Amino acid sequence: MKVIQWYPGHMAKARRQVSEKIKLVDVVFELVDARLPVSSRNPILDEIIQHKPRIIILNKSDLADKQATQQWVEYFEAAGIPAIPIVAQEGKGVKEITARAKQLMQPKFDRMAEKGMKPRPIRAMSIGIPNVGKSTLINRLVKKNIAKTGNRPGITKAQQWLKLGKEIELLDTPGILWPKFEDPEIGKKLALTGAIKDTLLNIDDIVLYGLGFLKANHPRALAKRYNLTEEDLTLSEPELLMLISEKRGFRDDYNRAAEMVLYEIRDGKISPFTLDVVPVQLSEGEDSND
Repeated sequence: MKVIQWYPGHMAKARRQVSEKIKLVDVVFELVDARLPVSSRNPILDEIIQHKPRIIILNKSDLADKQATQQWVEYFEAAGIPAIPIVAQEGKGVKEITARAKQLMQPKFDRMAEKGMKPRPIRAMSIGIPNVGKSTLINRLVKKNIAKTGNRPGITKAQQWLKLGKEIELLDTPGILWPKFEDPEIGKKLALTGAIKDTLLNIDDIVLYGLGFLKANHPRALAKRYNLTEEDLTLSEPELLMLISEKRGFRDDYNRAAEMVLYEIRDGKISPFTLDVVPVQLSEGEDSND
C-alpha cells in the first residue's frame, strides 16, 4: 500500500488552534478506537499535549476484543494514564469519564482551595483522530445533540466550549490526523476501521487485509459468517473474496462483495476484533482466537 497523505486545510488549522488552547485546559480527553488503541493515537498529540494530564478513552469497545481491551487499559494505567473503555453510541462507560477527571484534578483543586481560590469547573479538551466517535461522545456528555455526527471522517470542523453540567467545561476540537502514514500497516488498520476516507484507497486492498487478519485470528467466526469450510479458509485472500462473492449471490461483482465484507467487518458482524497487539510483557500466554 502506498504512503497515504491526507491533511485537509481545516486539520492544519485545528492543530494550530489546539496548540494555542492547550494552555487553557486542566485535562485532555484523548479519544481512540478500542480496536486500535495505539494506531488511532495521533503521534503529534504528544508534542502538543506535553505534560498535561490526560485520560485515554477507548471508544467502540463493543466492536473490540474484550480481553485485548482490558489488556490495553492495564497497559495505559501502568504508564500512569487513566484509561476508560466506552461505547459512546449507547452511553456505556461515559459517566466514568467525569468521575475520573474529578479524581485526576482533585490534588490541583485542593492546592487552589488552600490558597483561598474558589472552586471552578474542570476545563477539559477532547481530541482525537477523525471518526473515532468524538461527536457522539460529546453529545452523550452534554446530553444534547450539540456536535454533528456522521460515520465518515472530518465532520467536526470548528472548536467550541460546552458545559457538562456544573463540573466540567469541555473544549471540543476537530479530529486531527497526521499528515502521512510512513508505516503502511498503520494505514491499513486505519482504513479497515474507517478512519481514512474510502475514496483515498483501493477498497479491495483494505478488504483483503481484513480477511487475512480474520483468517489468522478469528477463523471460526469468519467461517460461520460466510458458511465456509476449513478447506475454504486455506484459500488465498483474493480467492476467498471470490468465494464469498459467489456465496452471497454477487457472481462476478467483486466490488459489491468487497464493500459488503468491509462494512460487515467494521460493524462487528463477523467478530469483535482488535488490530493492535499489547506489548509482550502484558500479553504473554494470551490467545484470543475465535
